[in-house]
Amino acid sequence: MKANFSPWLLHIRDGLKTLIELLGRDYPYVSALATDSVGLGLSISQHSKAVRNATMTTERGVVFRVWKDGLYSEYALNEFDPAAAEATCGQIKAALDAQLALLRETGTTIYDTPVLDDEPLTLFVEKETEQLPETADIKALVEKLTALSDRGMSLDPRTIECFTSAQSTHISKLFLTKNRDLSQSYVYSEGMVGVVVMEDGKNQMDYASVSGLCGPELFDGLAAKLDKAAAGAAELLSAERIEPGEYEIITSPEVTGLIAHEAFGHGVEMDMFVKNRALGKDYIGKRVGSELCSMHEGALCAENVTSYAFDDEGVLAGDVTEIDKGILKTGICDALSALRLGVKPTGNGKRQNYAHKVYTRMTNTMFDSGDSSLEEMIAATKRGFLLEGMESGMEDPKHWGIQCIIKKGREIVDGKLTGRVVAPIILTGYVPDLLGGICMRSRDREVFGSGGCGKGHKEWVKVADGGPYLKTKARLG
Repeated sequence: MKANFSPWLLHIRDGLKTLIELLGRDYPYVSALATDSVGLGLSISQHSKAVRNATMTTERGVVFRVWKDGLYSEYALNEFDPAAAEATCGQIKAALDAQLALLRETGTTIYDTPVLDDEPLTLFVEKETEQLPETADIKALVEKLTALSDRGMSLDPRTIECFTSAQSTHISKLFLTKNRDLSQSYVYSEGMVGVVVMEDGKNQMDYASVSGLCGPELFDGLAAKLDKAAAGAAELLSAERIEPGEYEIITSPEVTGLIAHEAFGHGVEMDMFVKNRALGKDYIGKRVGSELCSMHEGALCAENVTSYAFDDEGVLAGDVTEIDKGILKTGICDALSALRLGVKPTGNGKRQNYAHKVYTRMTNTMFDSGDSSLEEMIAATKRGFLLEGMESGMEDPKHWGIQCIIKKGREIVDGKLTGRVVAPIILTGYVPDLLGGICMRSRDREVFGSGGCGKGHKEWVKVADGGPYLKTKARLG
């Protein structure tokens, strides 16, 4: 079935077009982004059950962007009456005039930016889905997740909790200018199952997740993840501490995705180039990794929770080759950063919601696959670890430092897994050294989209990342 486009957006479309025409008498460029997203969230444990009609990306509202004399201004509304376009026009102009007066009064210097292109384009996209969150059988979903939690409790007598969470969001977005009329509607979902075990007063927890560009039917896949989460939690009870040092490492696809996100994710968001806050700006066209290091970024380079048809500035989705055989080719950028840098926008302009500013943000960030198998990579390792599971990560784009917290590592000695498990692990290093050491890549790859990403400490959006197994070197502690 099609993910049907929002009736509310259809209702206000003509009124928004009228308002854009009215504002266009005073502003050479006017755009409107209207969003109507509904969702379903469930959290089930042995101690509580919660059902919500909201997720991280549910919202309804409109944001207008205008340009005049080198300055862009924005105004957001959480309600819009299409019959009152003239009154709304006056309201917006009064607010924007007050902003301009304040800038003049304070002597604020503006960043003079050219006007955006407004080439004619019409697009209407309704992606396929099996189910919609707004019509899902909530009772059946609660029963399914409750049964999953109950089964998790029976797998190991040391289990003290088994919890599940599931979210599904139906997103509809309308982008209008004088010459553009873009509409899209799609559903993405994500779910997680976690198990907590206790022995001799020591607690450990592990989890497994699913995500995809689909509806609540995705949650059926959680059952297959339960055994993995339970076994992982039990394994962590006997995990040892790692001796700090530099090791050969093989990263699982989940850890590969974390490195992609932290190493050359934020570091090549080109709004940071405008502010001279990223070292990547000085390395375009230069080597930053080995010949086996290639990376793509874009809403079209994989299909997951952040695969859309156009971004929040009306730029069509892209697939950008950021690193090609170790050479940093380009970064990603929103439309205004692209104007300021003299490059083309890449379709990565995203807002936390309609009332928040656009920033350059990641979508799908993926390392390319190779031609090795995991078994071959293990056999080629003298002494090191197979790293599995991610906790969190951070980077310093100005100096290319990276830190990733990994759930566990499996020891490899003389080309064989010894059975010894160490946890937790902190991976640190200098990004070009880490990527420069890549010497093997597996043929397969995976995509993970069950988390979110902030810009600094705020501006949270959905992202996905992943890739194949990678063999390199890193400092672990």
